[in-house]
Amino acid sequence: MDGLNARQVEAVACGDGPVLVVAGAGTGKTLTLACRVAHLIERGVPPQRILLLTFTRRAAREMLGRASRIAGEGAAGRVCGGTFHAVANRLLRAYGRALGLRPDFTVMDQGDAADLMNLIRGDLGLAEGNRRFPRKETLAAIYSRTVNAGSKLSAVLEADFPWCTGDTEGIRAIFAGYGPRKREQNVLDYDDLLLYWLALVRAPIGGRVASLFDHILVDEYQDTNAMQGEIVLHMGRANPNVMVVGDDAQSIYSFRSATNRNILDFPSHFPGTRVVCLEQNYRSTSPILAASNAVIVLSKERHEKTLWSARPGQRRPSICTCLDEREQSEAVCRTILEHREEGVLLRQQAVLFRAAHHSDLLEVELSRRNIPFVKYGGLKFLEAAHVKDILASLRILENPFDEVSWFRVLQLLDGVGPLGARALMKELGVRRQDGADQPSPLLRLHAMPPKVPQSAAGEFDSLRSALADCLSPGLPPASQIERIRLFLEPIIHRKYSSPRERLSDIEQLEHLASASPSRARFIAELTLDPPSSTADLAGPPLLDEDYLVLSTIHSAKGCEWDVVHVIHAADGMIPSDLATGDEDEIEEERRLLYVAMTRARDALHVYFPLRYYRRPRGVEDPHAYAQLTRFIPPSVRALFDERVEGAAMFPDPATEGASGEDEAVGDVDAFLSNLWRG
Repeated sequence: MDGLNARQVEAVACGDGPVLVVAGAGTGKTLTLACRVAHLIERGVPPQRILLLTFTRRAAREMLGRASRIAGEGAAGRVCGGTFHAVANRLLRAYGRALGLRPDFTVMDQGDAADLMNLIRGDLGLAEGNRRFPRKETLAAIYSRTVNAGSKLSAVLEADFPWCTGDTEGIRAIFAGYGPRKREQNVLDYDDLLLYWLALVRAPIGGRVASLFDHILVDEYQDTNAMQGEIVLHMGRANPNVMVVGDDAQSIYSFRSATNRNILDFPSHFPGTRVVCLEQNYRSTSPILAASNAVIVLSKERHEKTLWSARPGQRRPSICTCLDEREQSEAVCRTILEHREEGVLLRQQAVLFRAAHHSDLLEVELSRRNIPFVKYGGLKFLEAAHVKDILASLRILENPFDEVSWFRVLQLLDGVGPLGARALMKELGVRRQDGADQPSPLLRLHAMPPKVPQSAAGEFDSLRSALADCLSPGLPPASQIERIRLFLEPIIHRKYSSPRERLSDIEQLEHLASASPSRARFIAELTLDPPSSTADLAGPPLLDEDYLVLSTIHSAKGCEWDVVHVIHAADGMIPSDLATGDEDEIEEERRLLYVAMTRARDALHVYFPLRYYRRPRGVEDPHAYAQLTRFIPPSVRALFDERVEGAAMFPDPATEGASGEDEAVGDVDAFLSNLWRG
């Protein structure tokens, strides 16, 4: 513990019982958690009886890797660590029979869940009406919000999807059929993993499941939803040795149903909780922390803490006032290049913004100035069509009654659309009949292949051959993906843009699969914790030796850079005008700005355009005028250095017109006199 500060030592060696570690931004919570794991092992706690819950598999690997270096190789490797969903997957395969779950279930990603709802929507005839009905993505979002928040459907629709309230009965009918349809196919979605885990710990067998672990540690507790909070509560009933680590000031994911009530109410959920605050920041300079503290201290409800740093620093954060968005883009580019000349690499700088489209004009200006960049907050890996094609093929092999996967794969064939795919699925017997002992659709595919359009005949034969080859005994997952890639290659060239990059992604998938012992394990791990983007597999996003980072604030959480540029710090942008419906929403927007500011190590620049262009109506002014975000009132603004871009656009009232005032007045009088004469 020699490298830890006093508060970190207190958290690591605090003994048994419930503990809340309020870890501010940059205070070393990862190291603290890793040391806590190592300390428990050195105390004699069996590693397999420690449960470490994180939000990414990468975070779990990093913590357990550090713990292994401290406690000795091998010991920390036996700790049960991973994401909530990954741990739920393991527990349900071991104990799910108590809930009627077969252990060979497959897990759908969120896109597949939306596709299955769309199939039910079509079966119920809700897509054929004379009025607009919510799309599949909206249905999936409504379902997930309802389940994770534990709220009534009508309440969720009224609060978050008011334009869908007229279709409440149709939505209710889809959701009522969604659960049985999944059970027919022996599939679970993301939300089911948590739902069934909660049901498991509430059931009579729940005490046995909870007693599997002597200590439970939870990272990023401010990002848990109501269901995850209840799971932690039930898991700690056998042994209340529960340590949660998080920062209520960084709770910014309510759109995923996360609630900061879990971390605020933890002491009341676990009586006798010991609270430890980590306040020494190892990331930012003192002036940056002073401004960040001043922003968050205005929150209505929070765990009290004040971040401080041993890094004094002389550069105060700055607020740059610009005439408009175009001038903001020019100012950001100039400042970026100035820091580059000072020796700060582009990739050590980041531009952060509230919404993805806020960087549109900036991207044009960056390209004009030959400043390479990569943008985060866009397409996720499992949303890429070619990746979904591969996973659908693998899921058919793993579960031949997977309706959604058949529906996707059959539509890859030339000339086969949704209606044709449904007809083929019916002939193959994909839909299970209650109580019937049906032959596998894969068996029918090979023994009694249905007729397909002439245009699809060649690709259909190729599909049959590929699936048959993949069923060969002992064929490893990587070889199965390679065989499917050979089937998909001509289809990818026909259907998609950038085929070379997509095929490169699939080759990298083969490499990932080479470490998996089975197809089922590979599908589960990739679905539960995928790479964040296709670029994570395909390599560096640019060939340039350096590149700037553009990111939404949500995607930037957990990251840090030497220099951070926060753009569009205007009311209506931060806070977003769509997130000011109530006080809770406004407080989350305040936390968003706080998260953005605390990403900076050495320099922080906040940009504020005075006016925004908008499409005019009639003779309206095409510009809307803005004001600085309400989260930086005068008391906070005093902690920033001020600068103004385009000084000619903002004349100094003290000097403007002083020399030519008499002449200007004379010109006006002469002009008017001339009018009167006529």
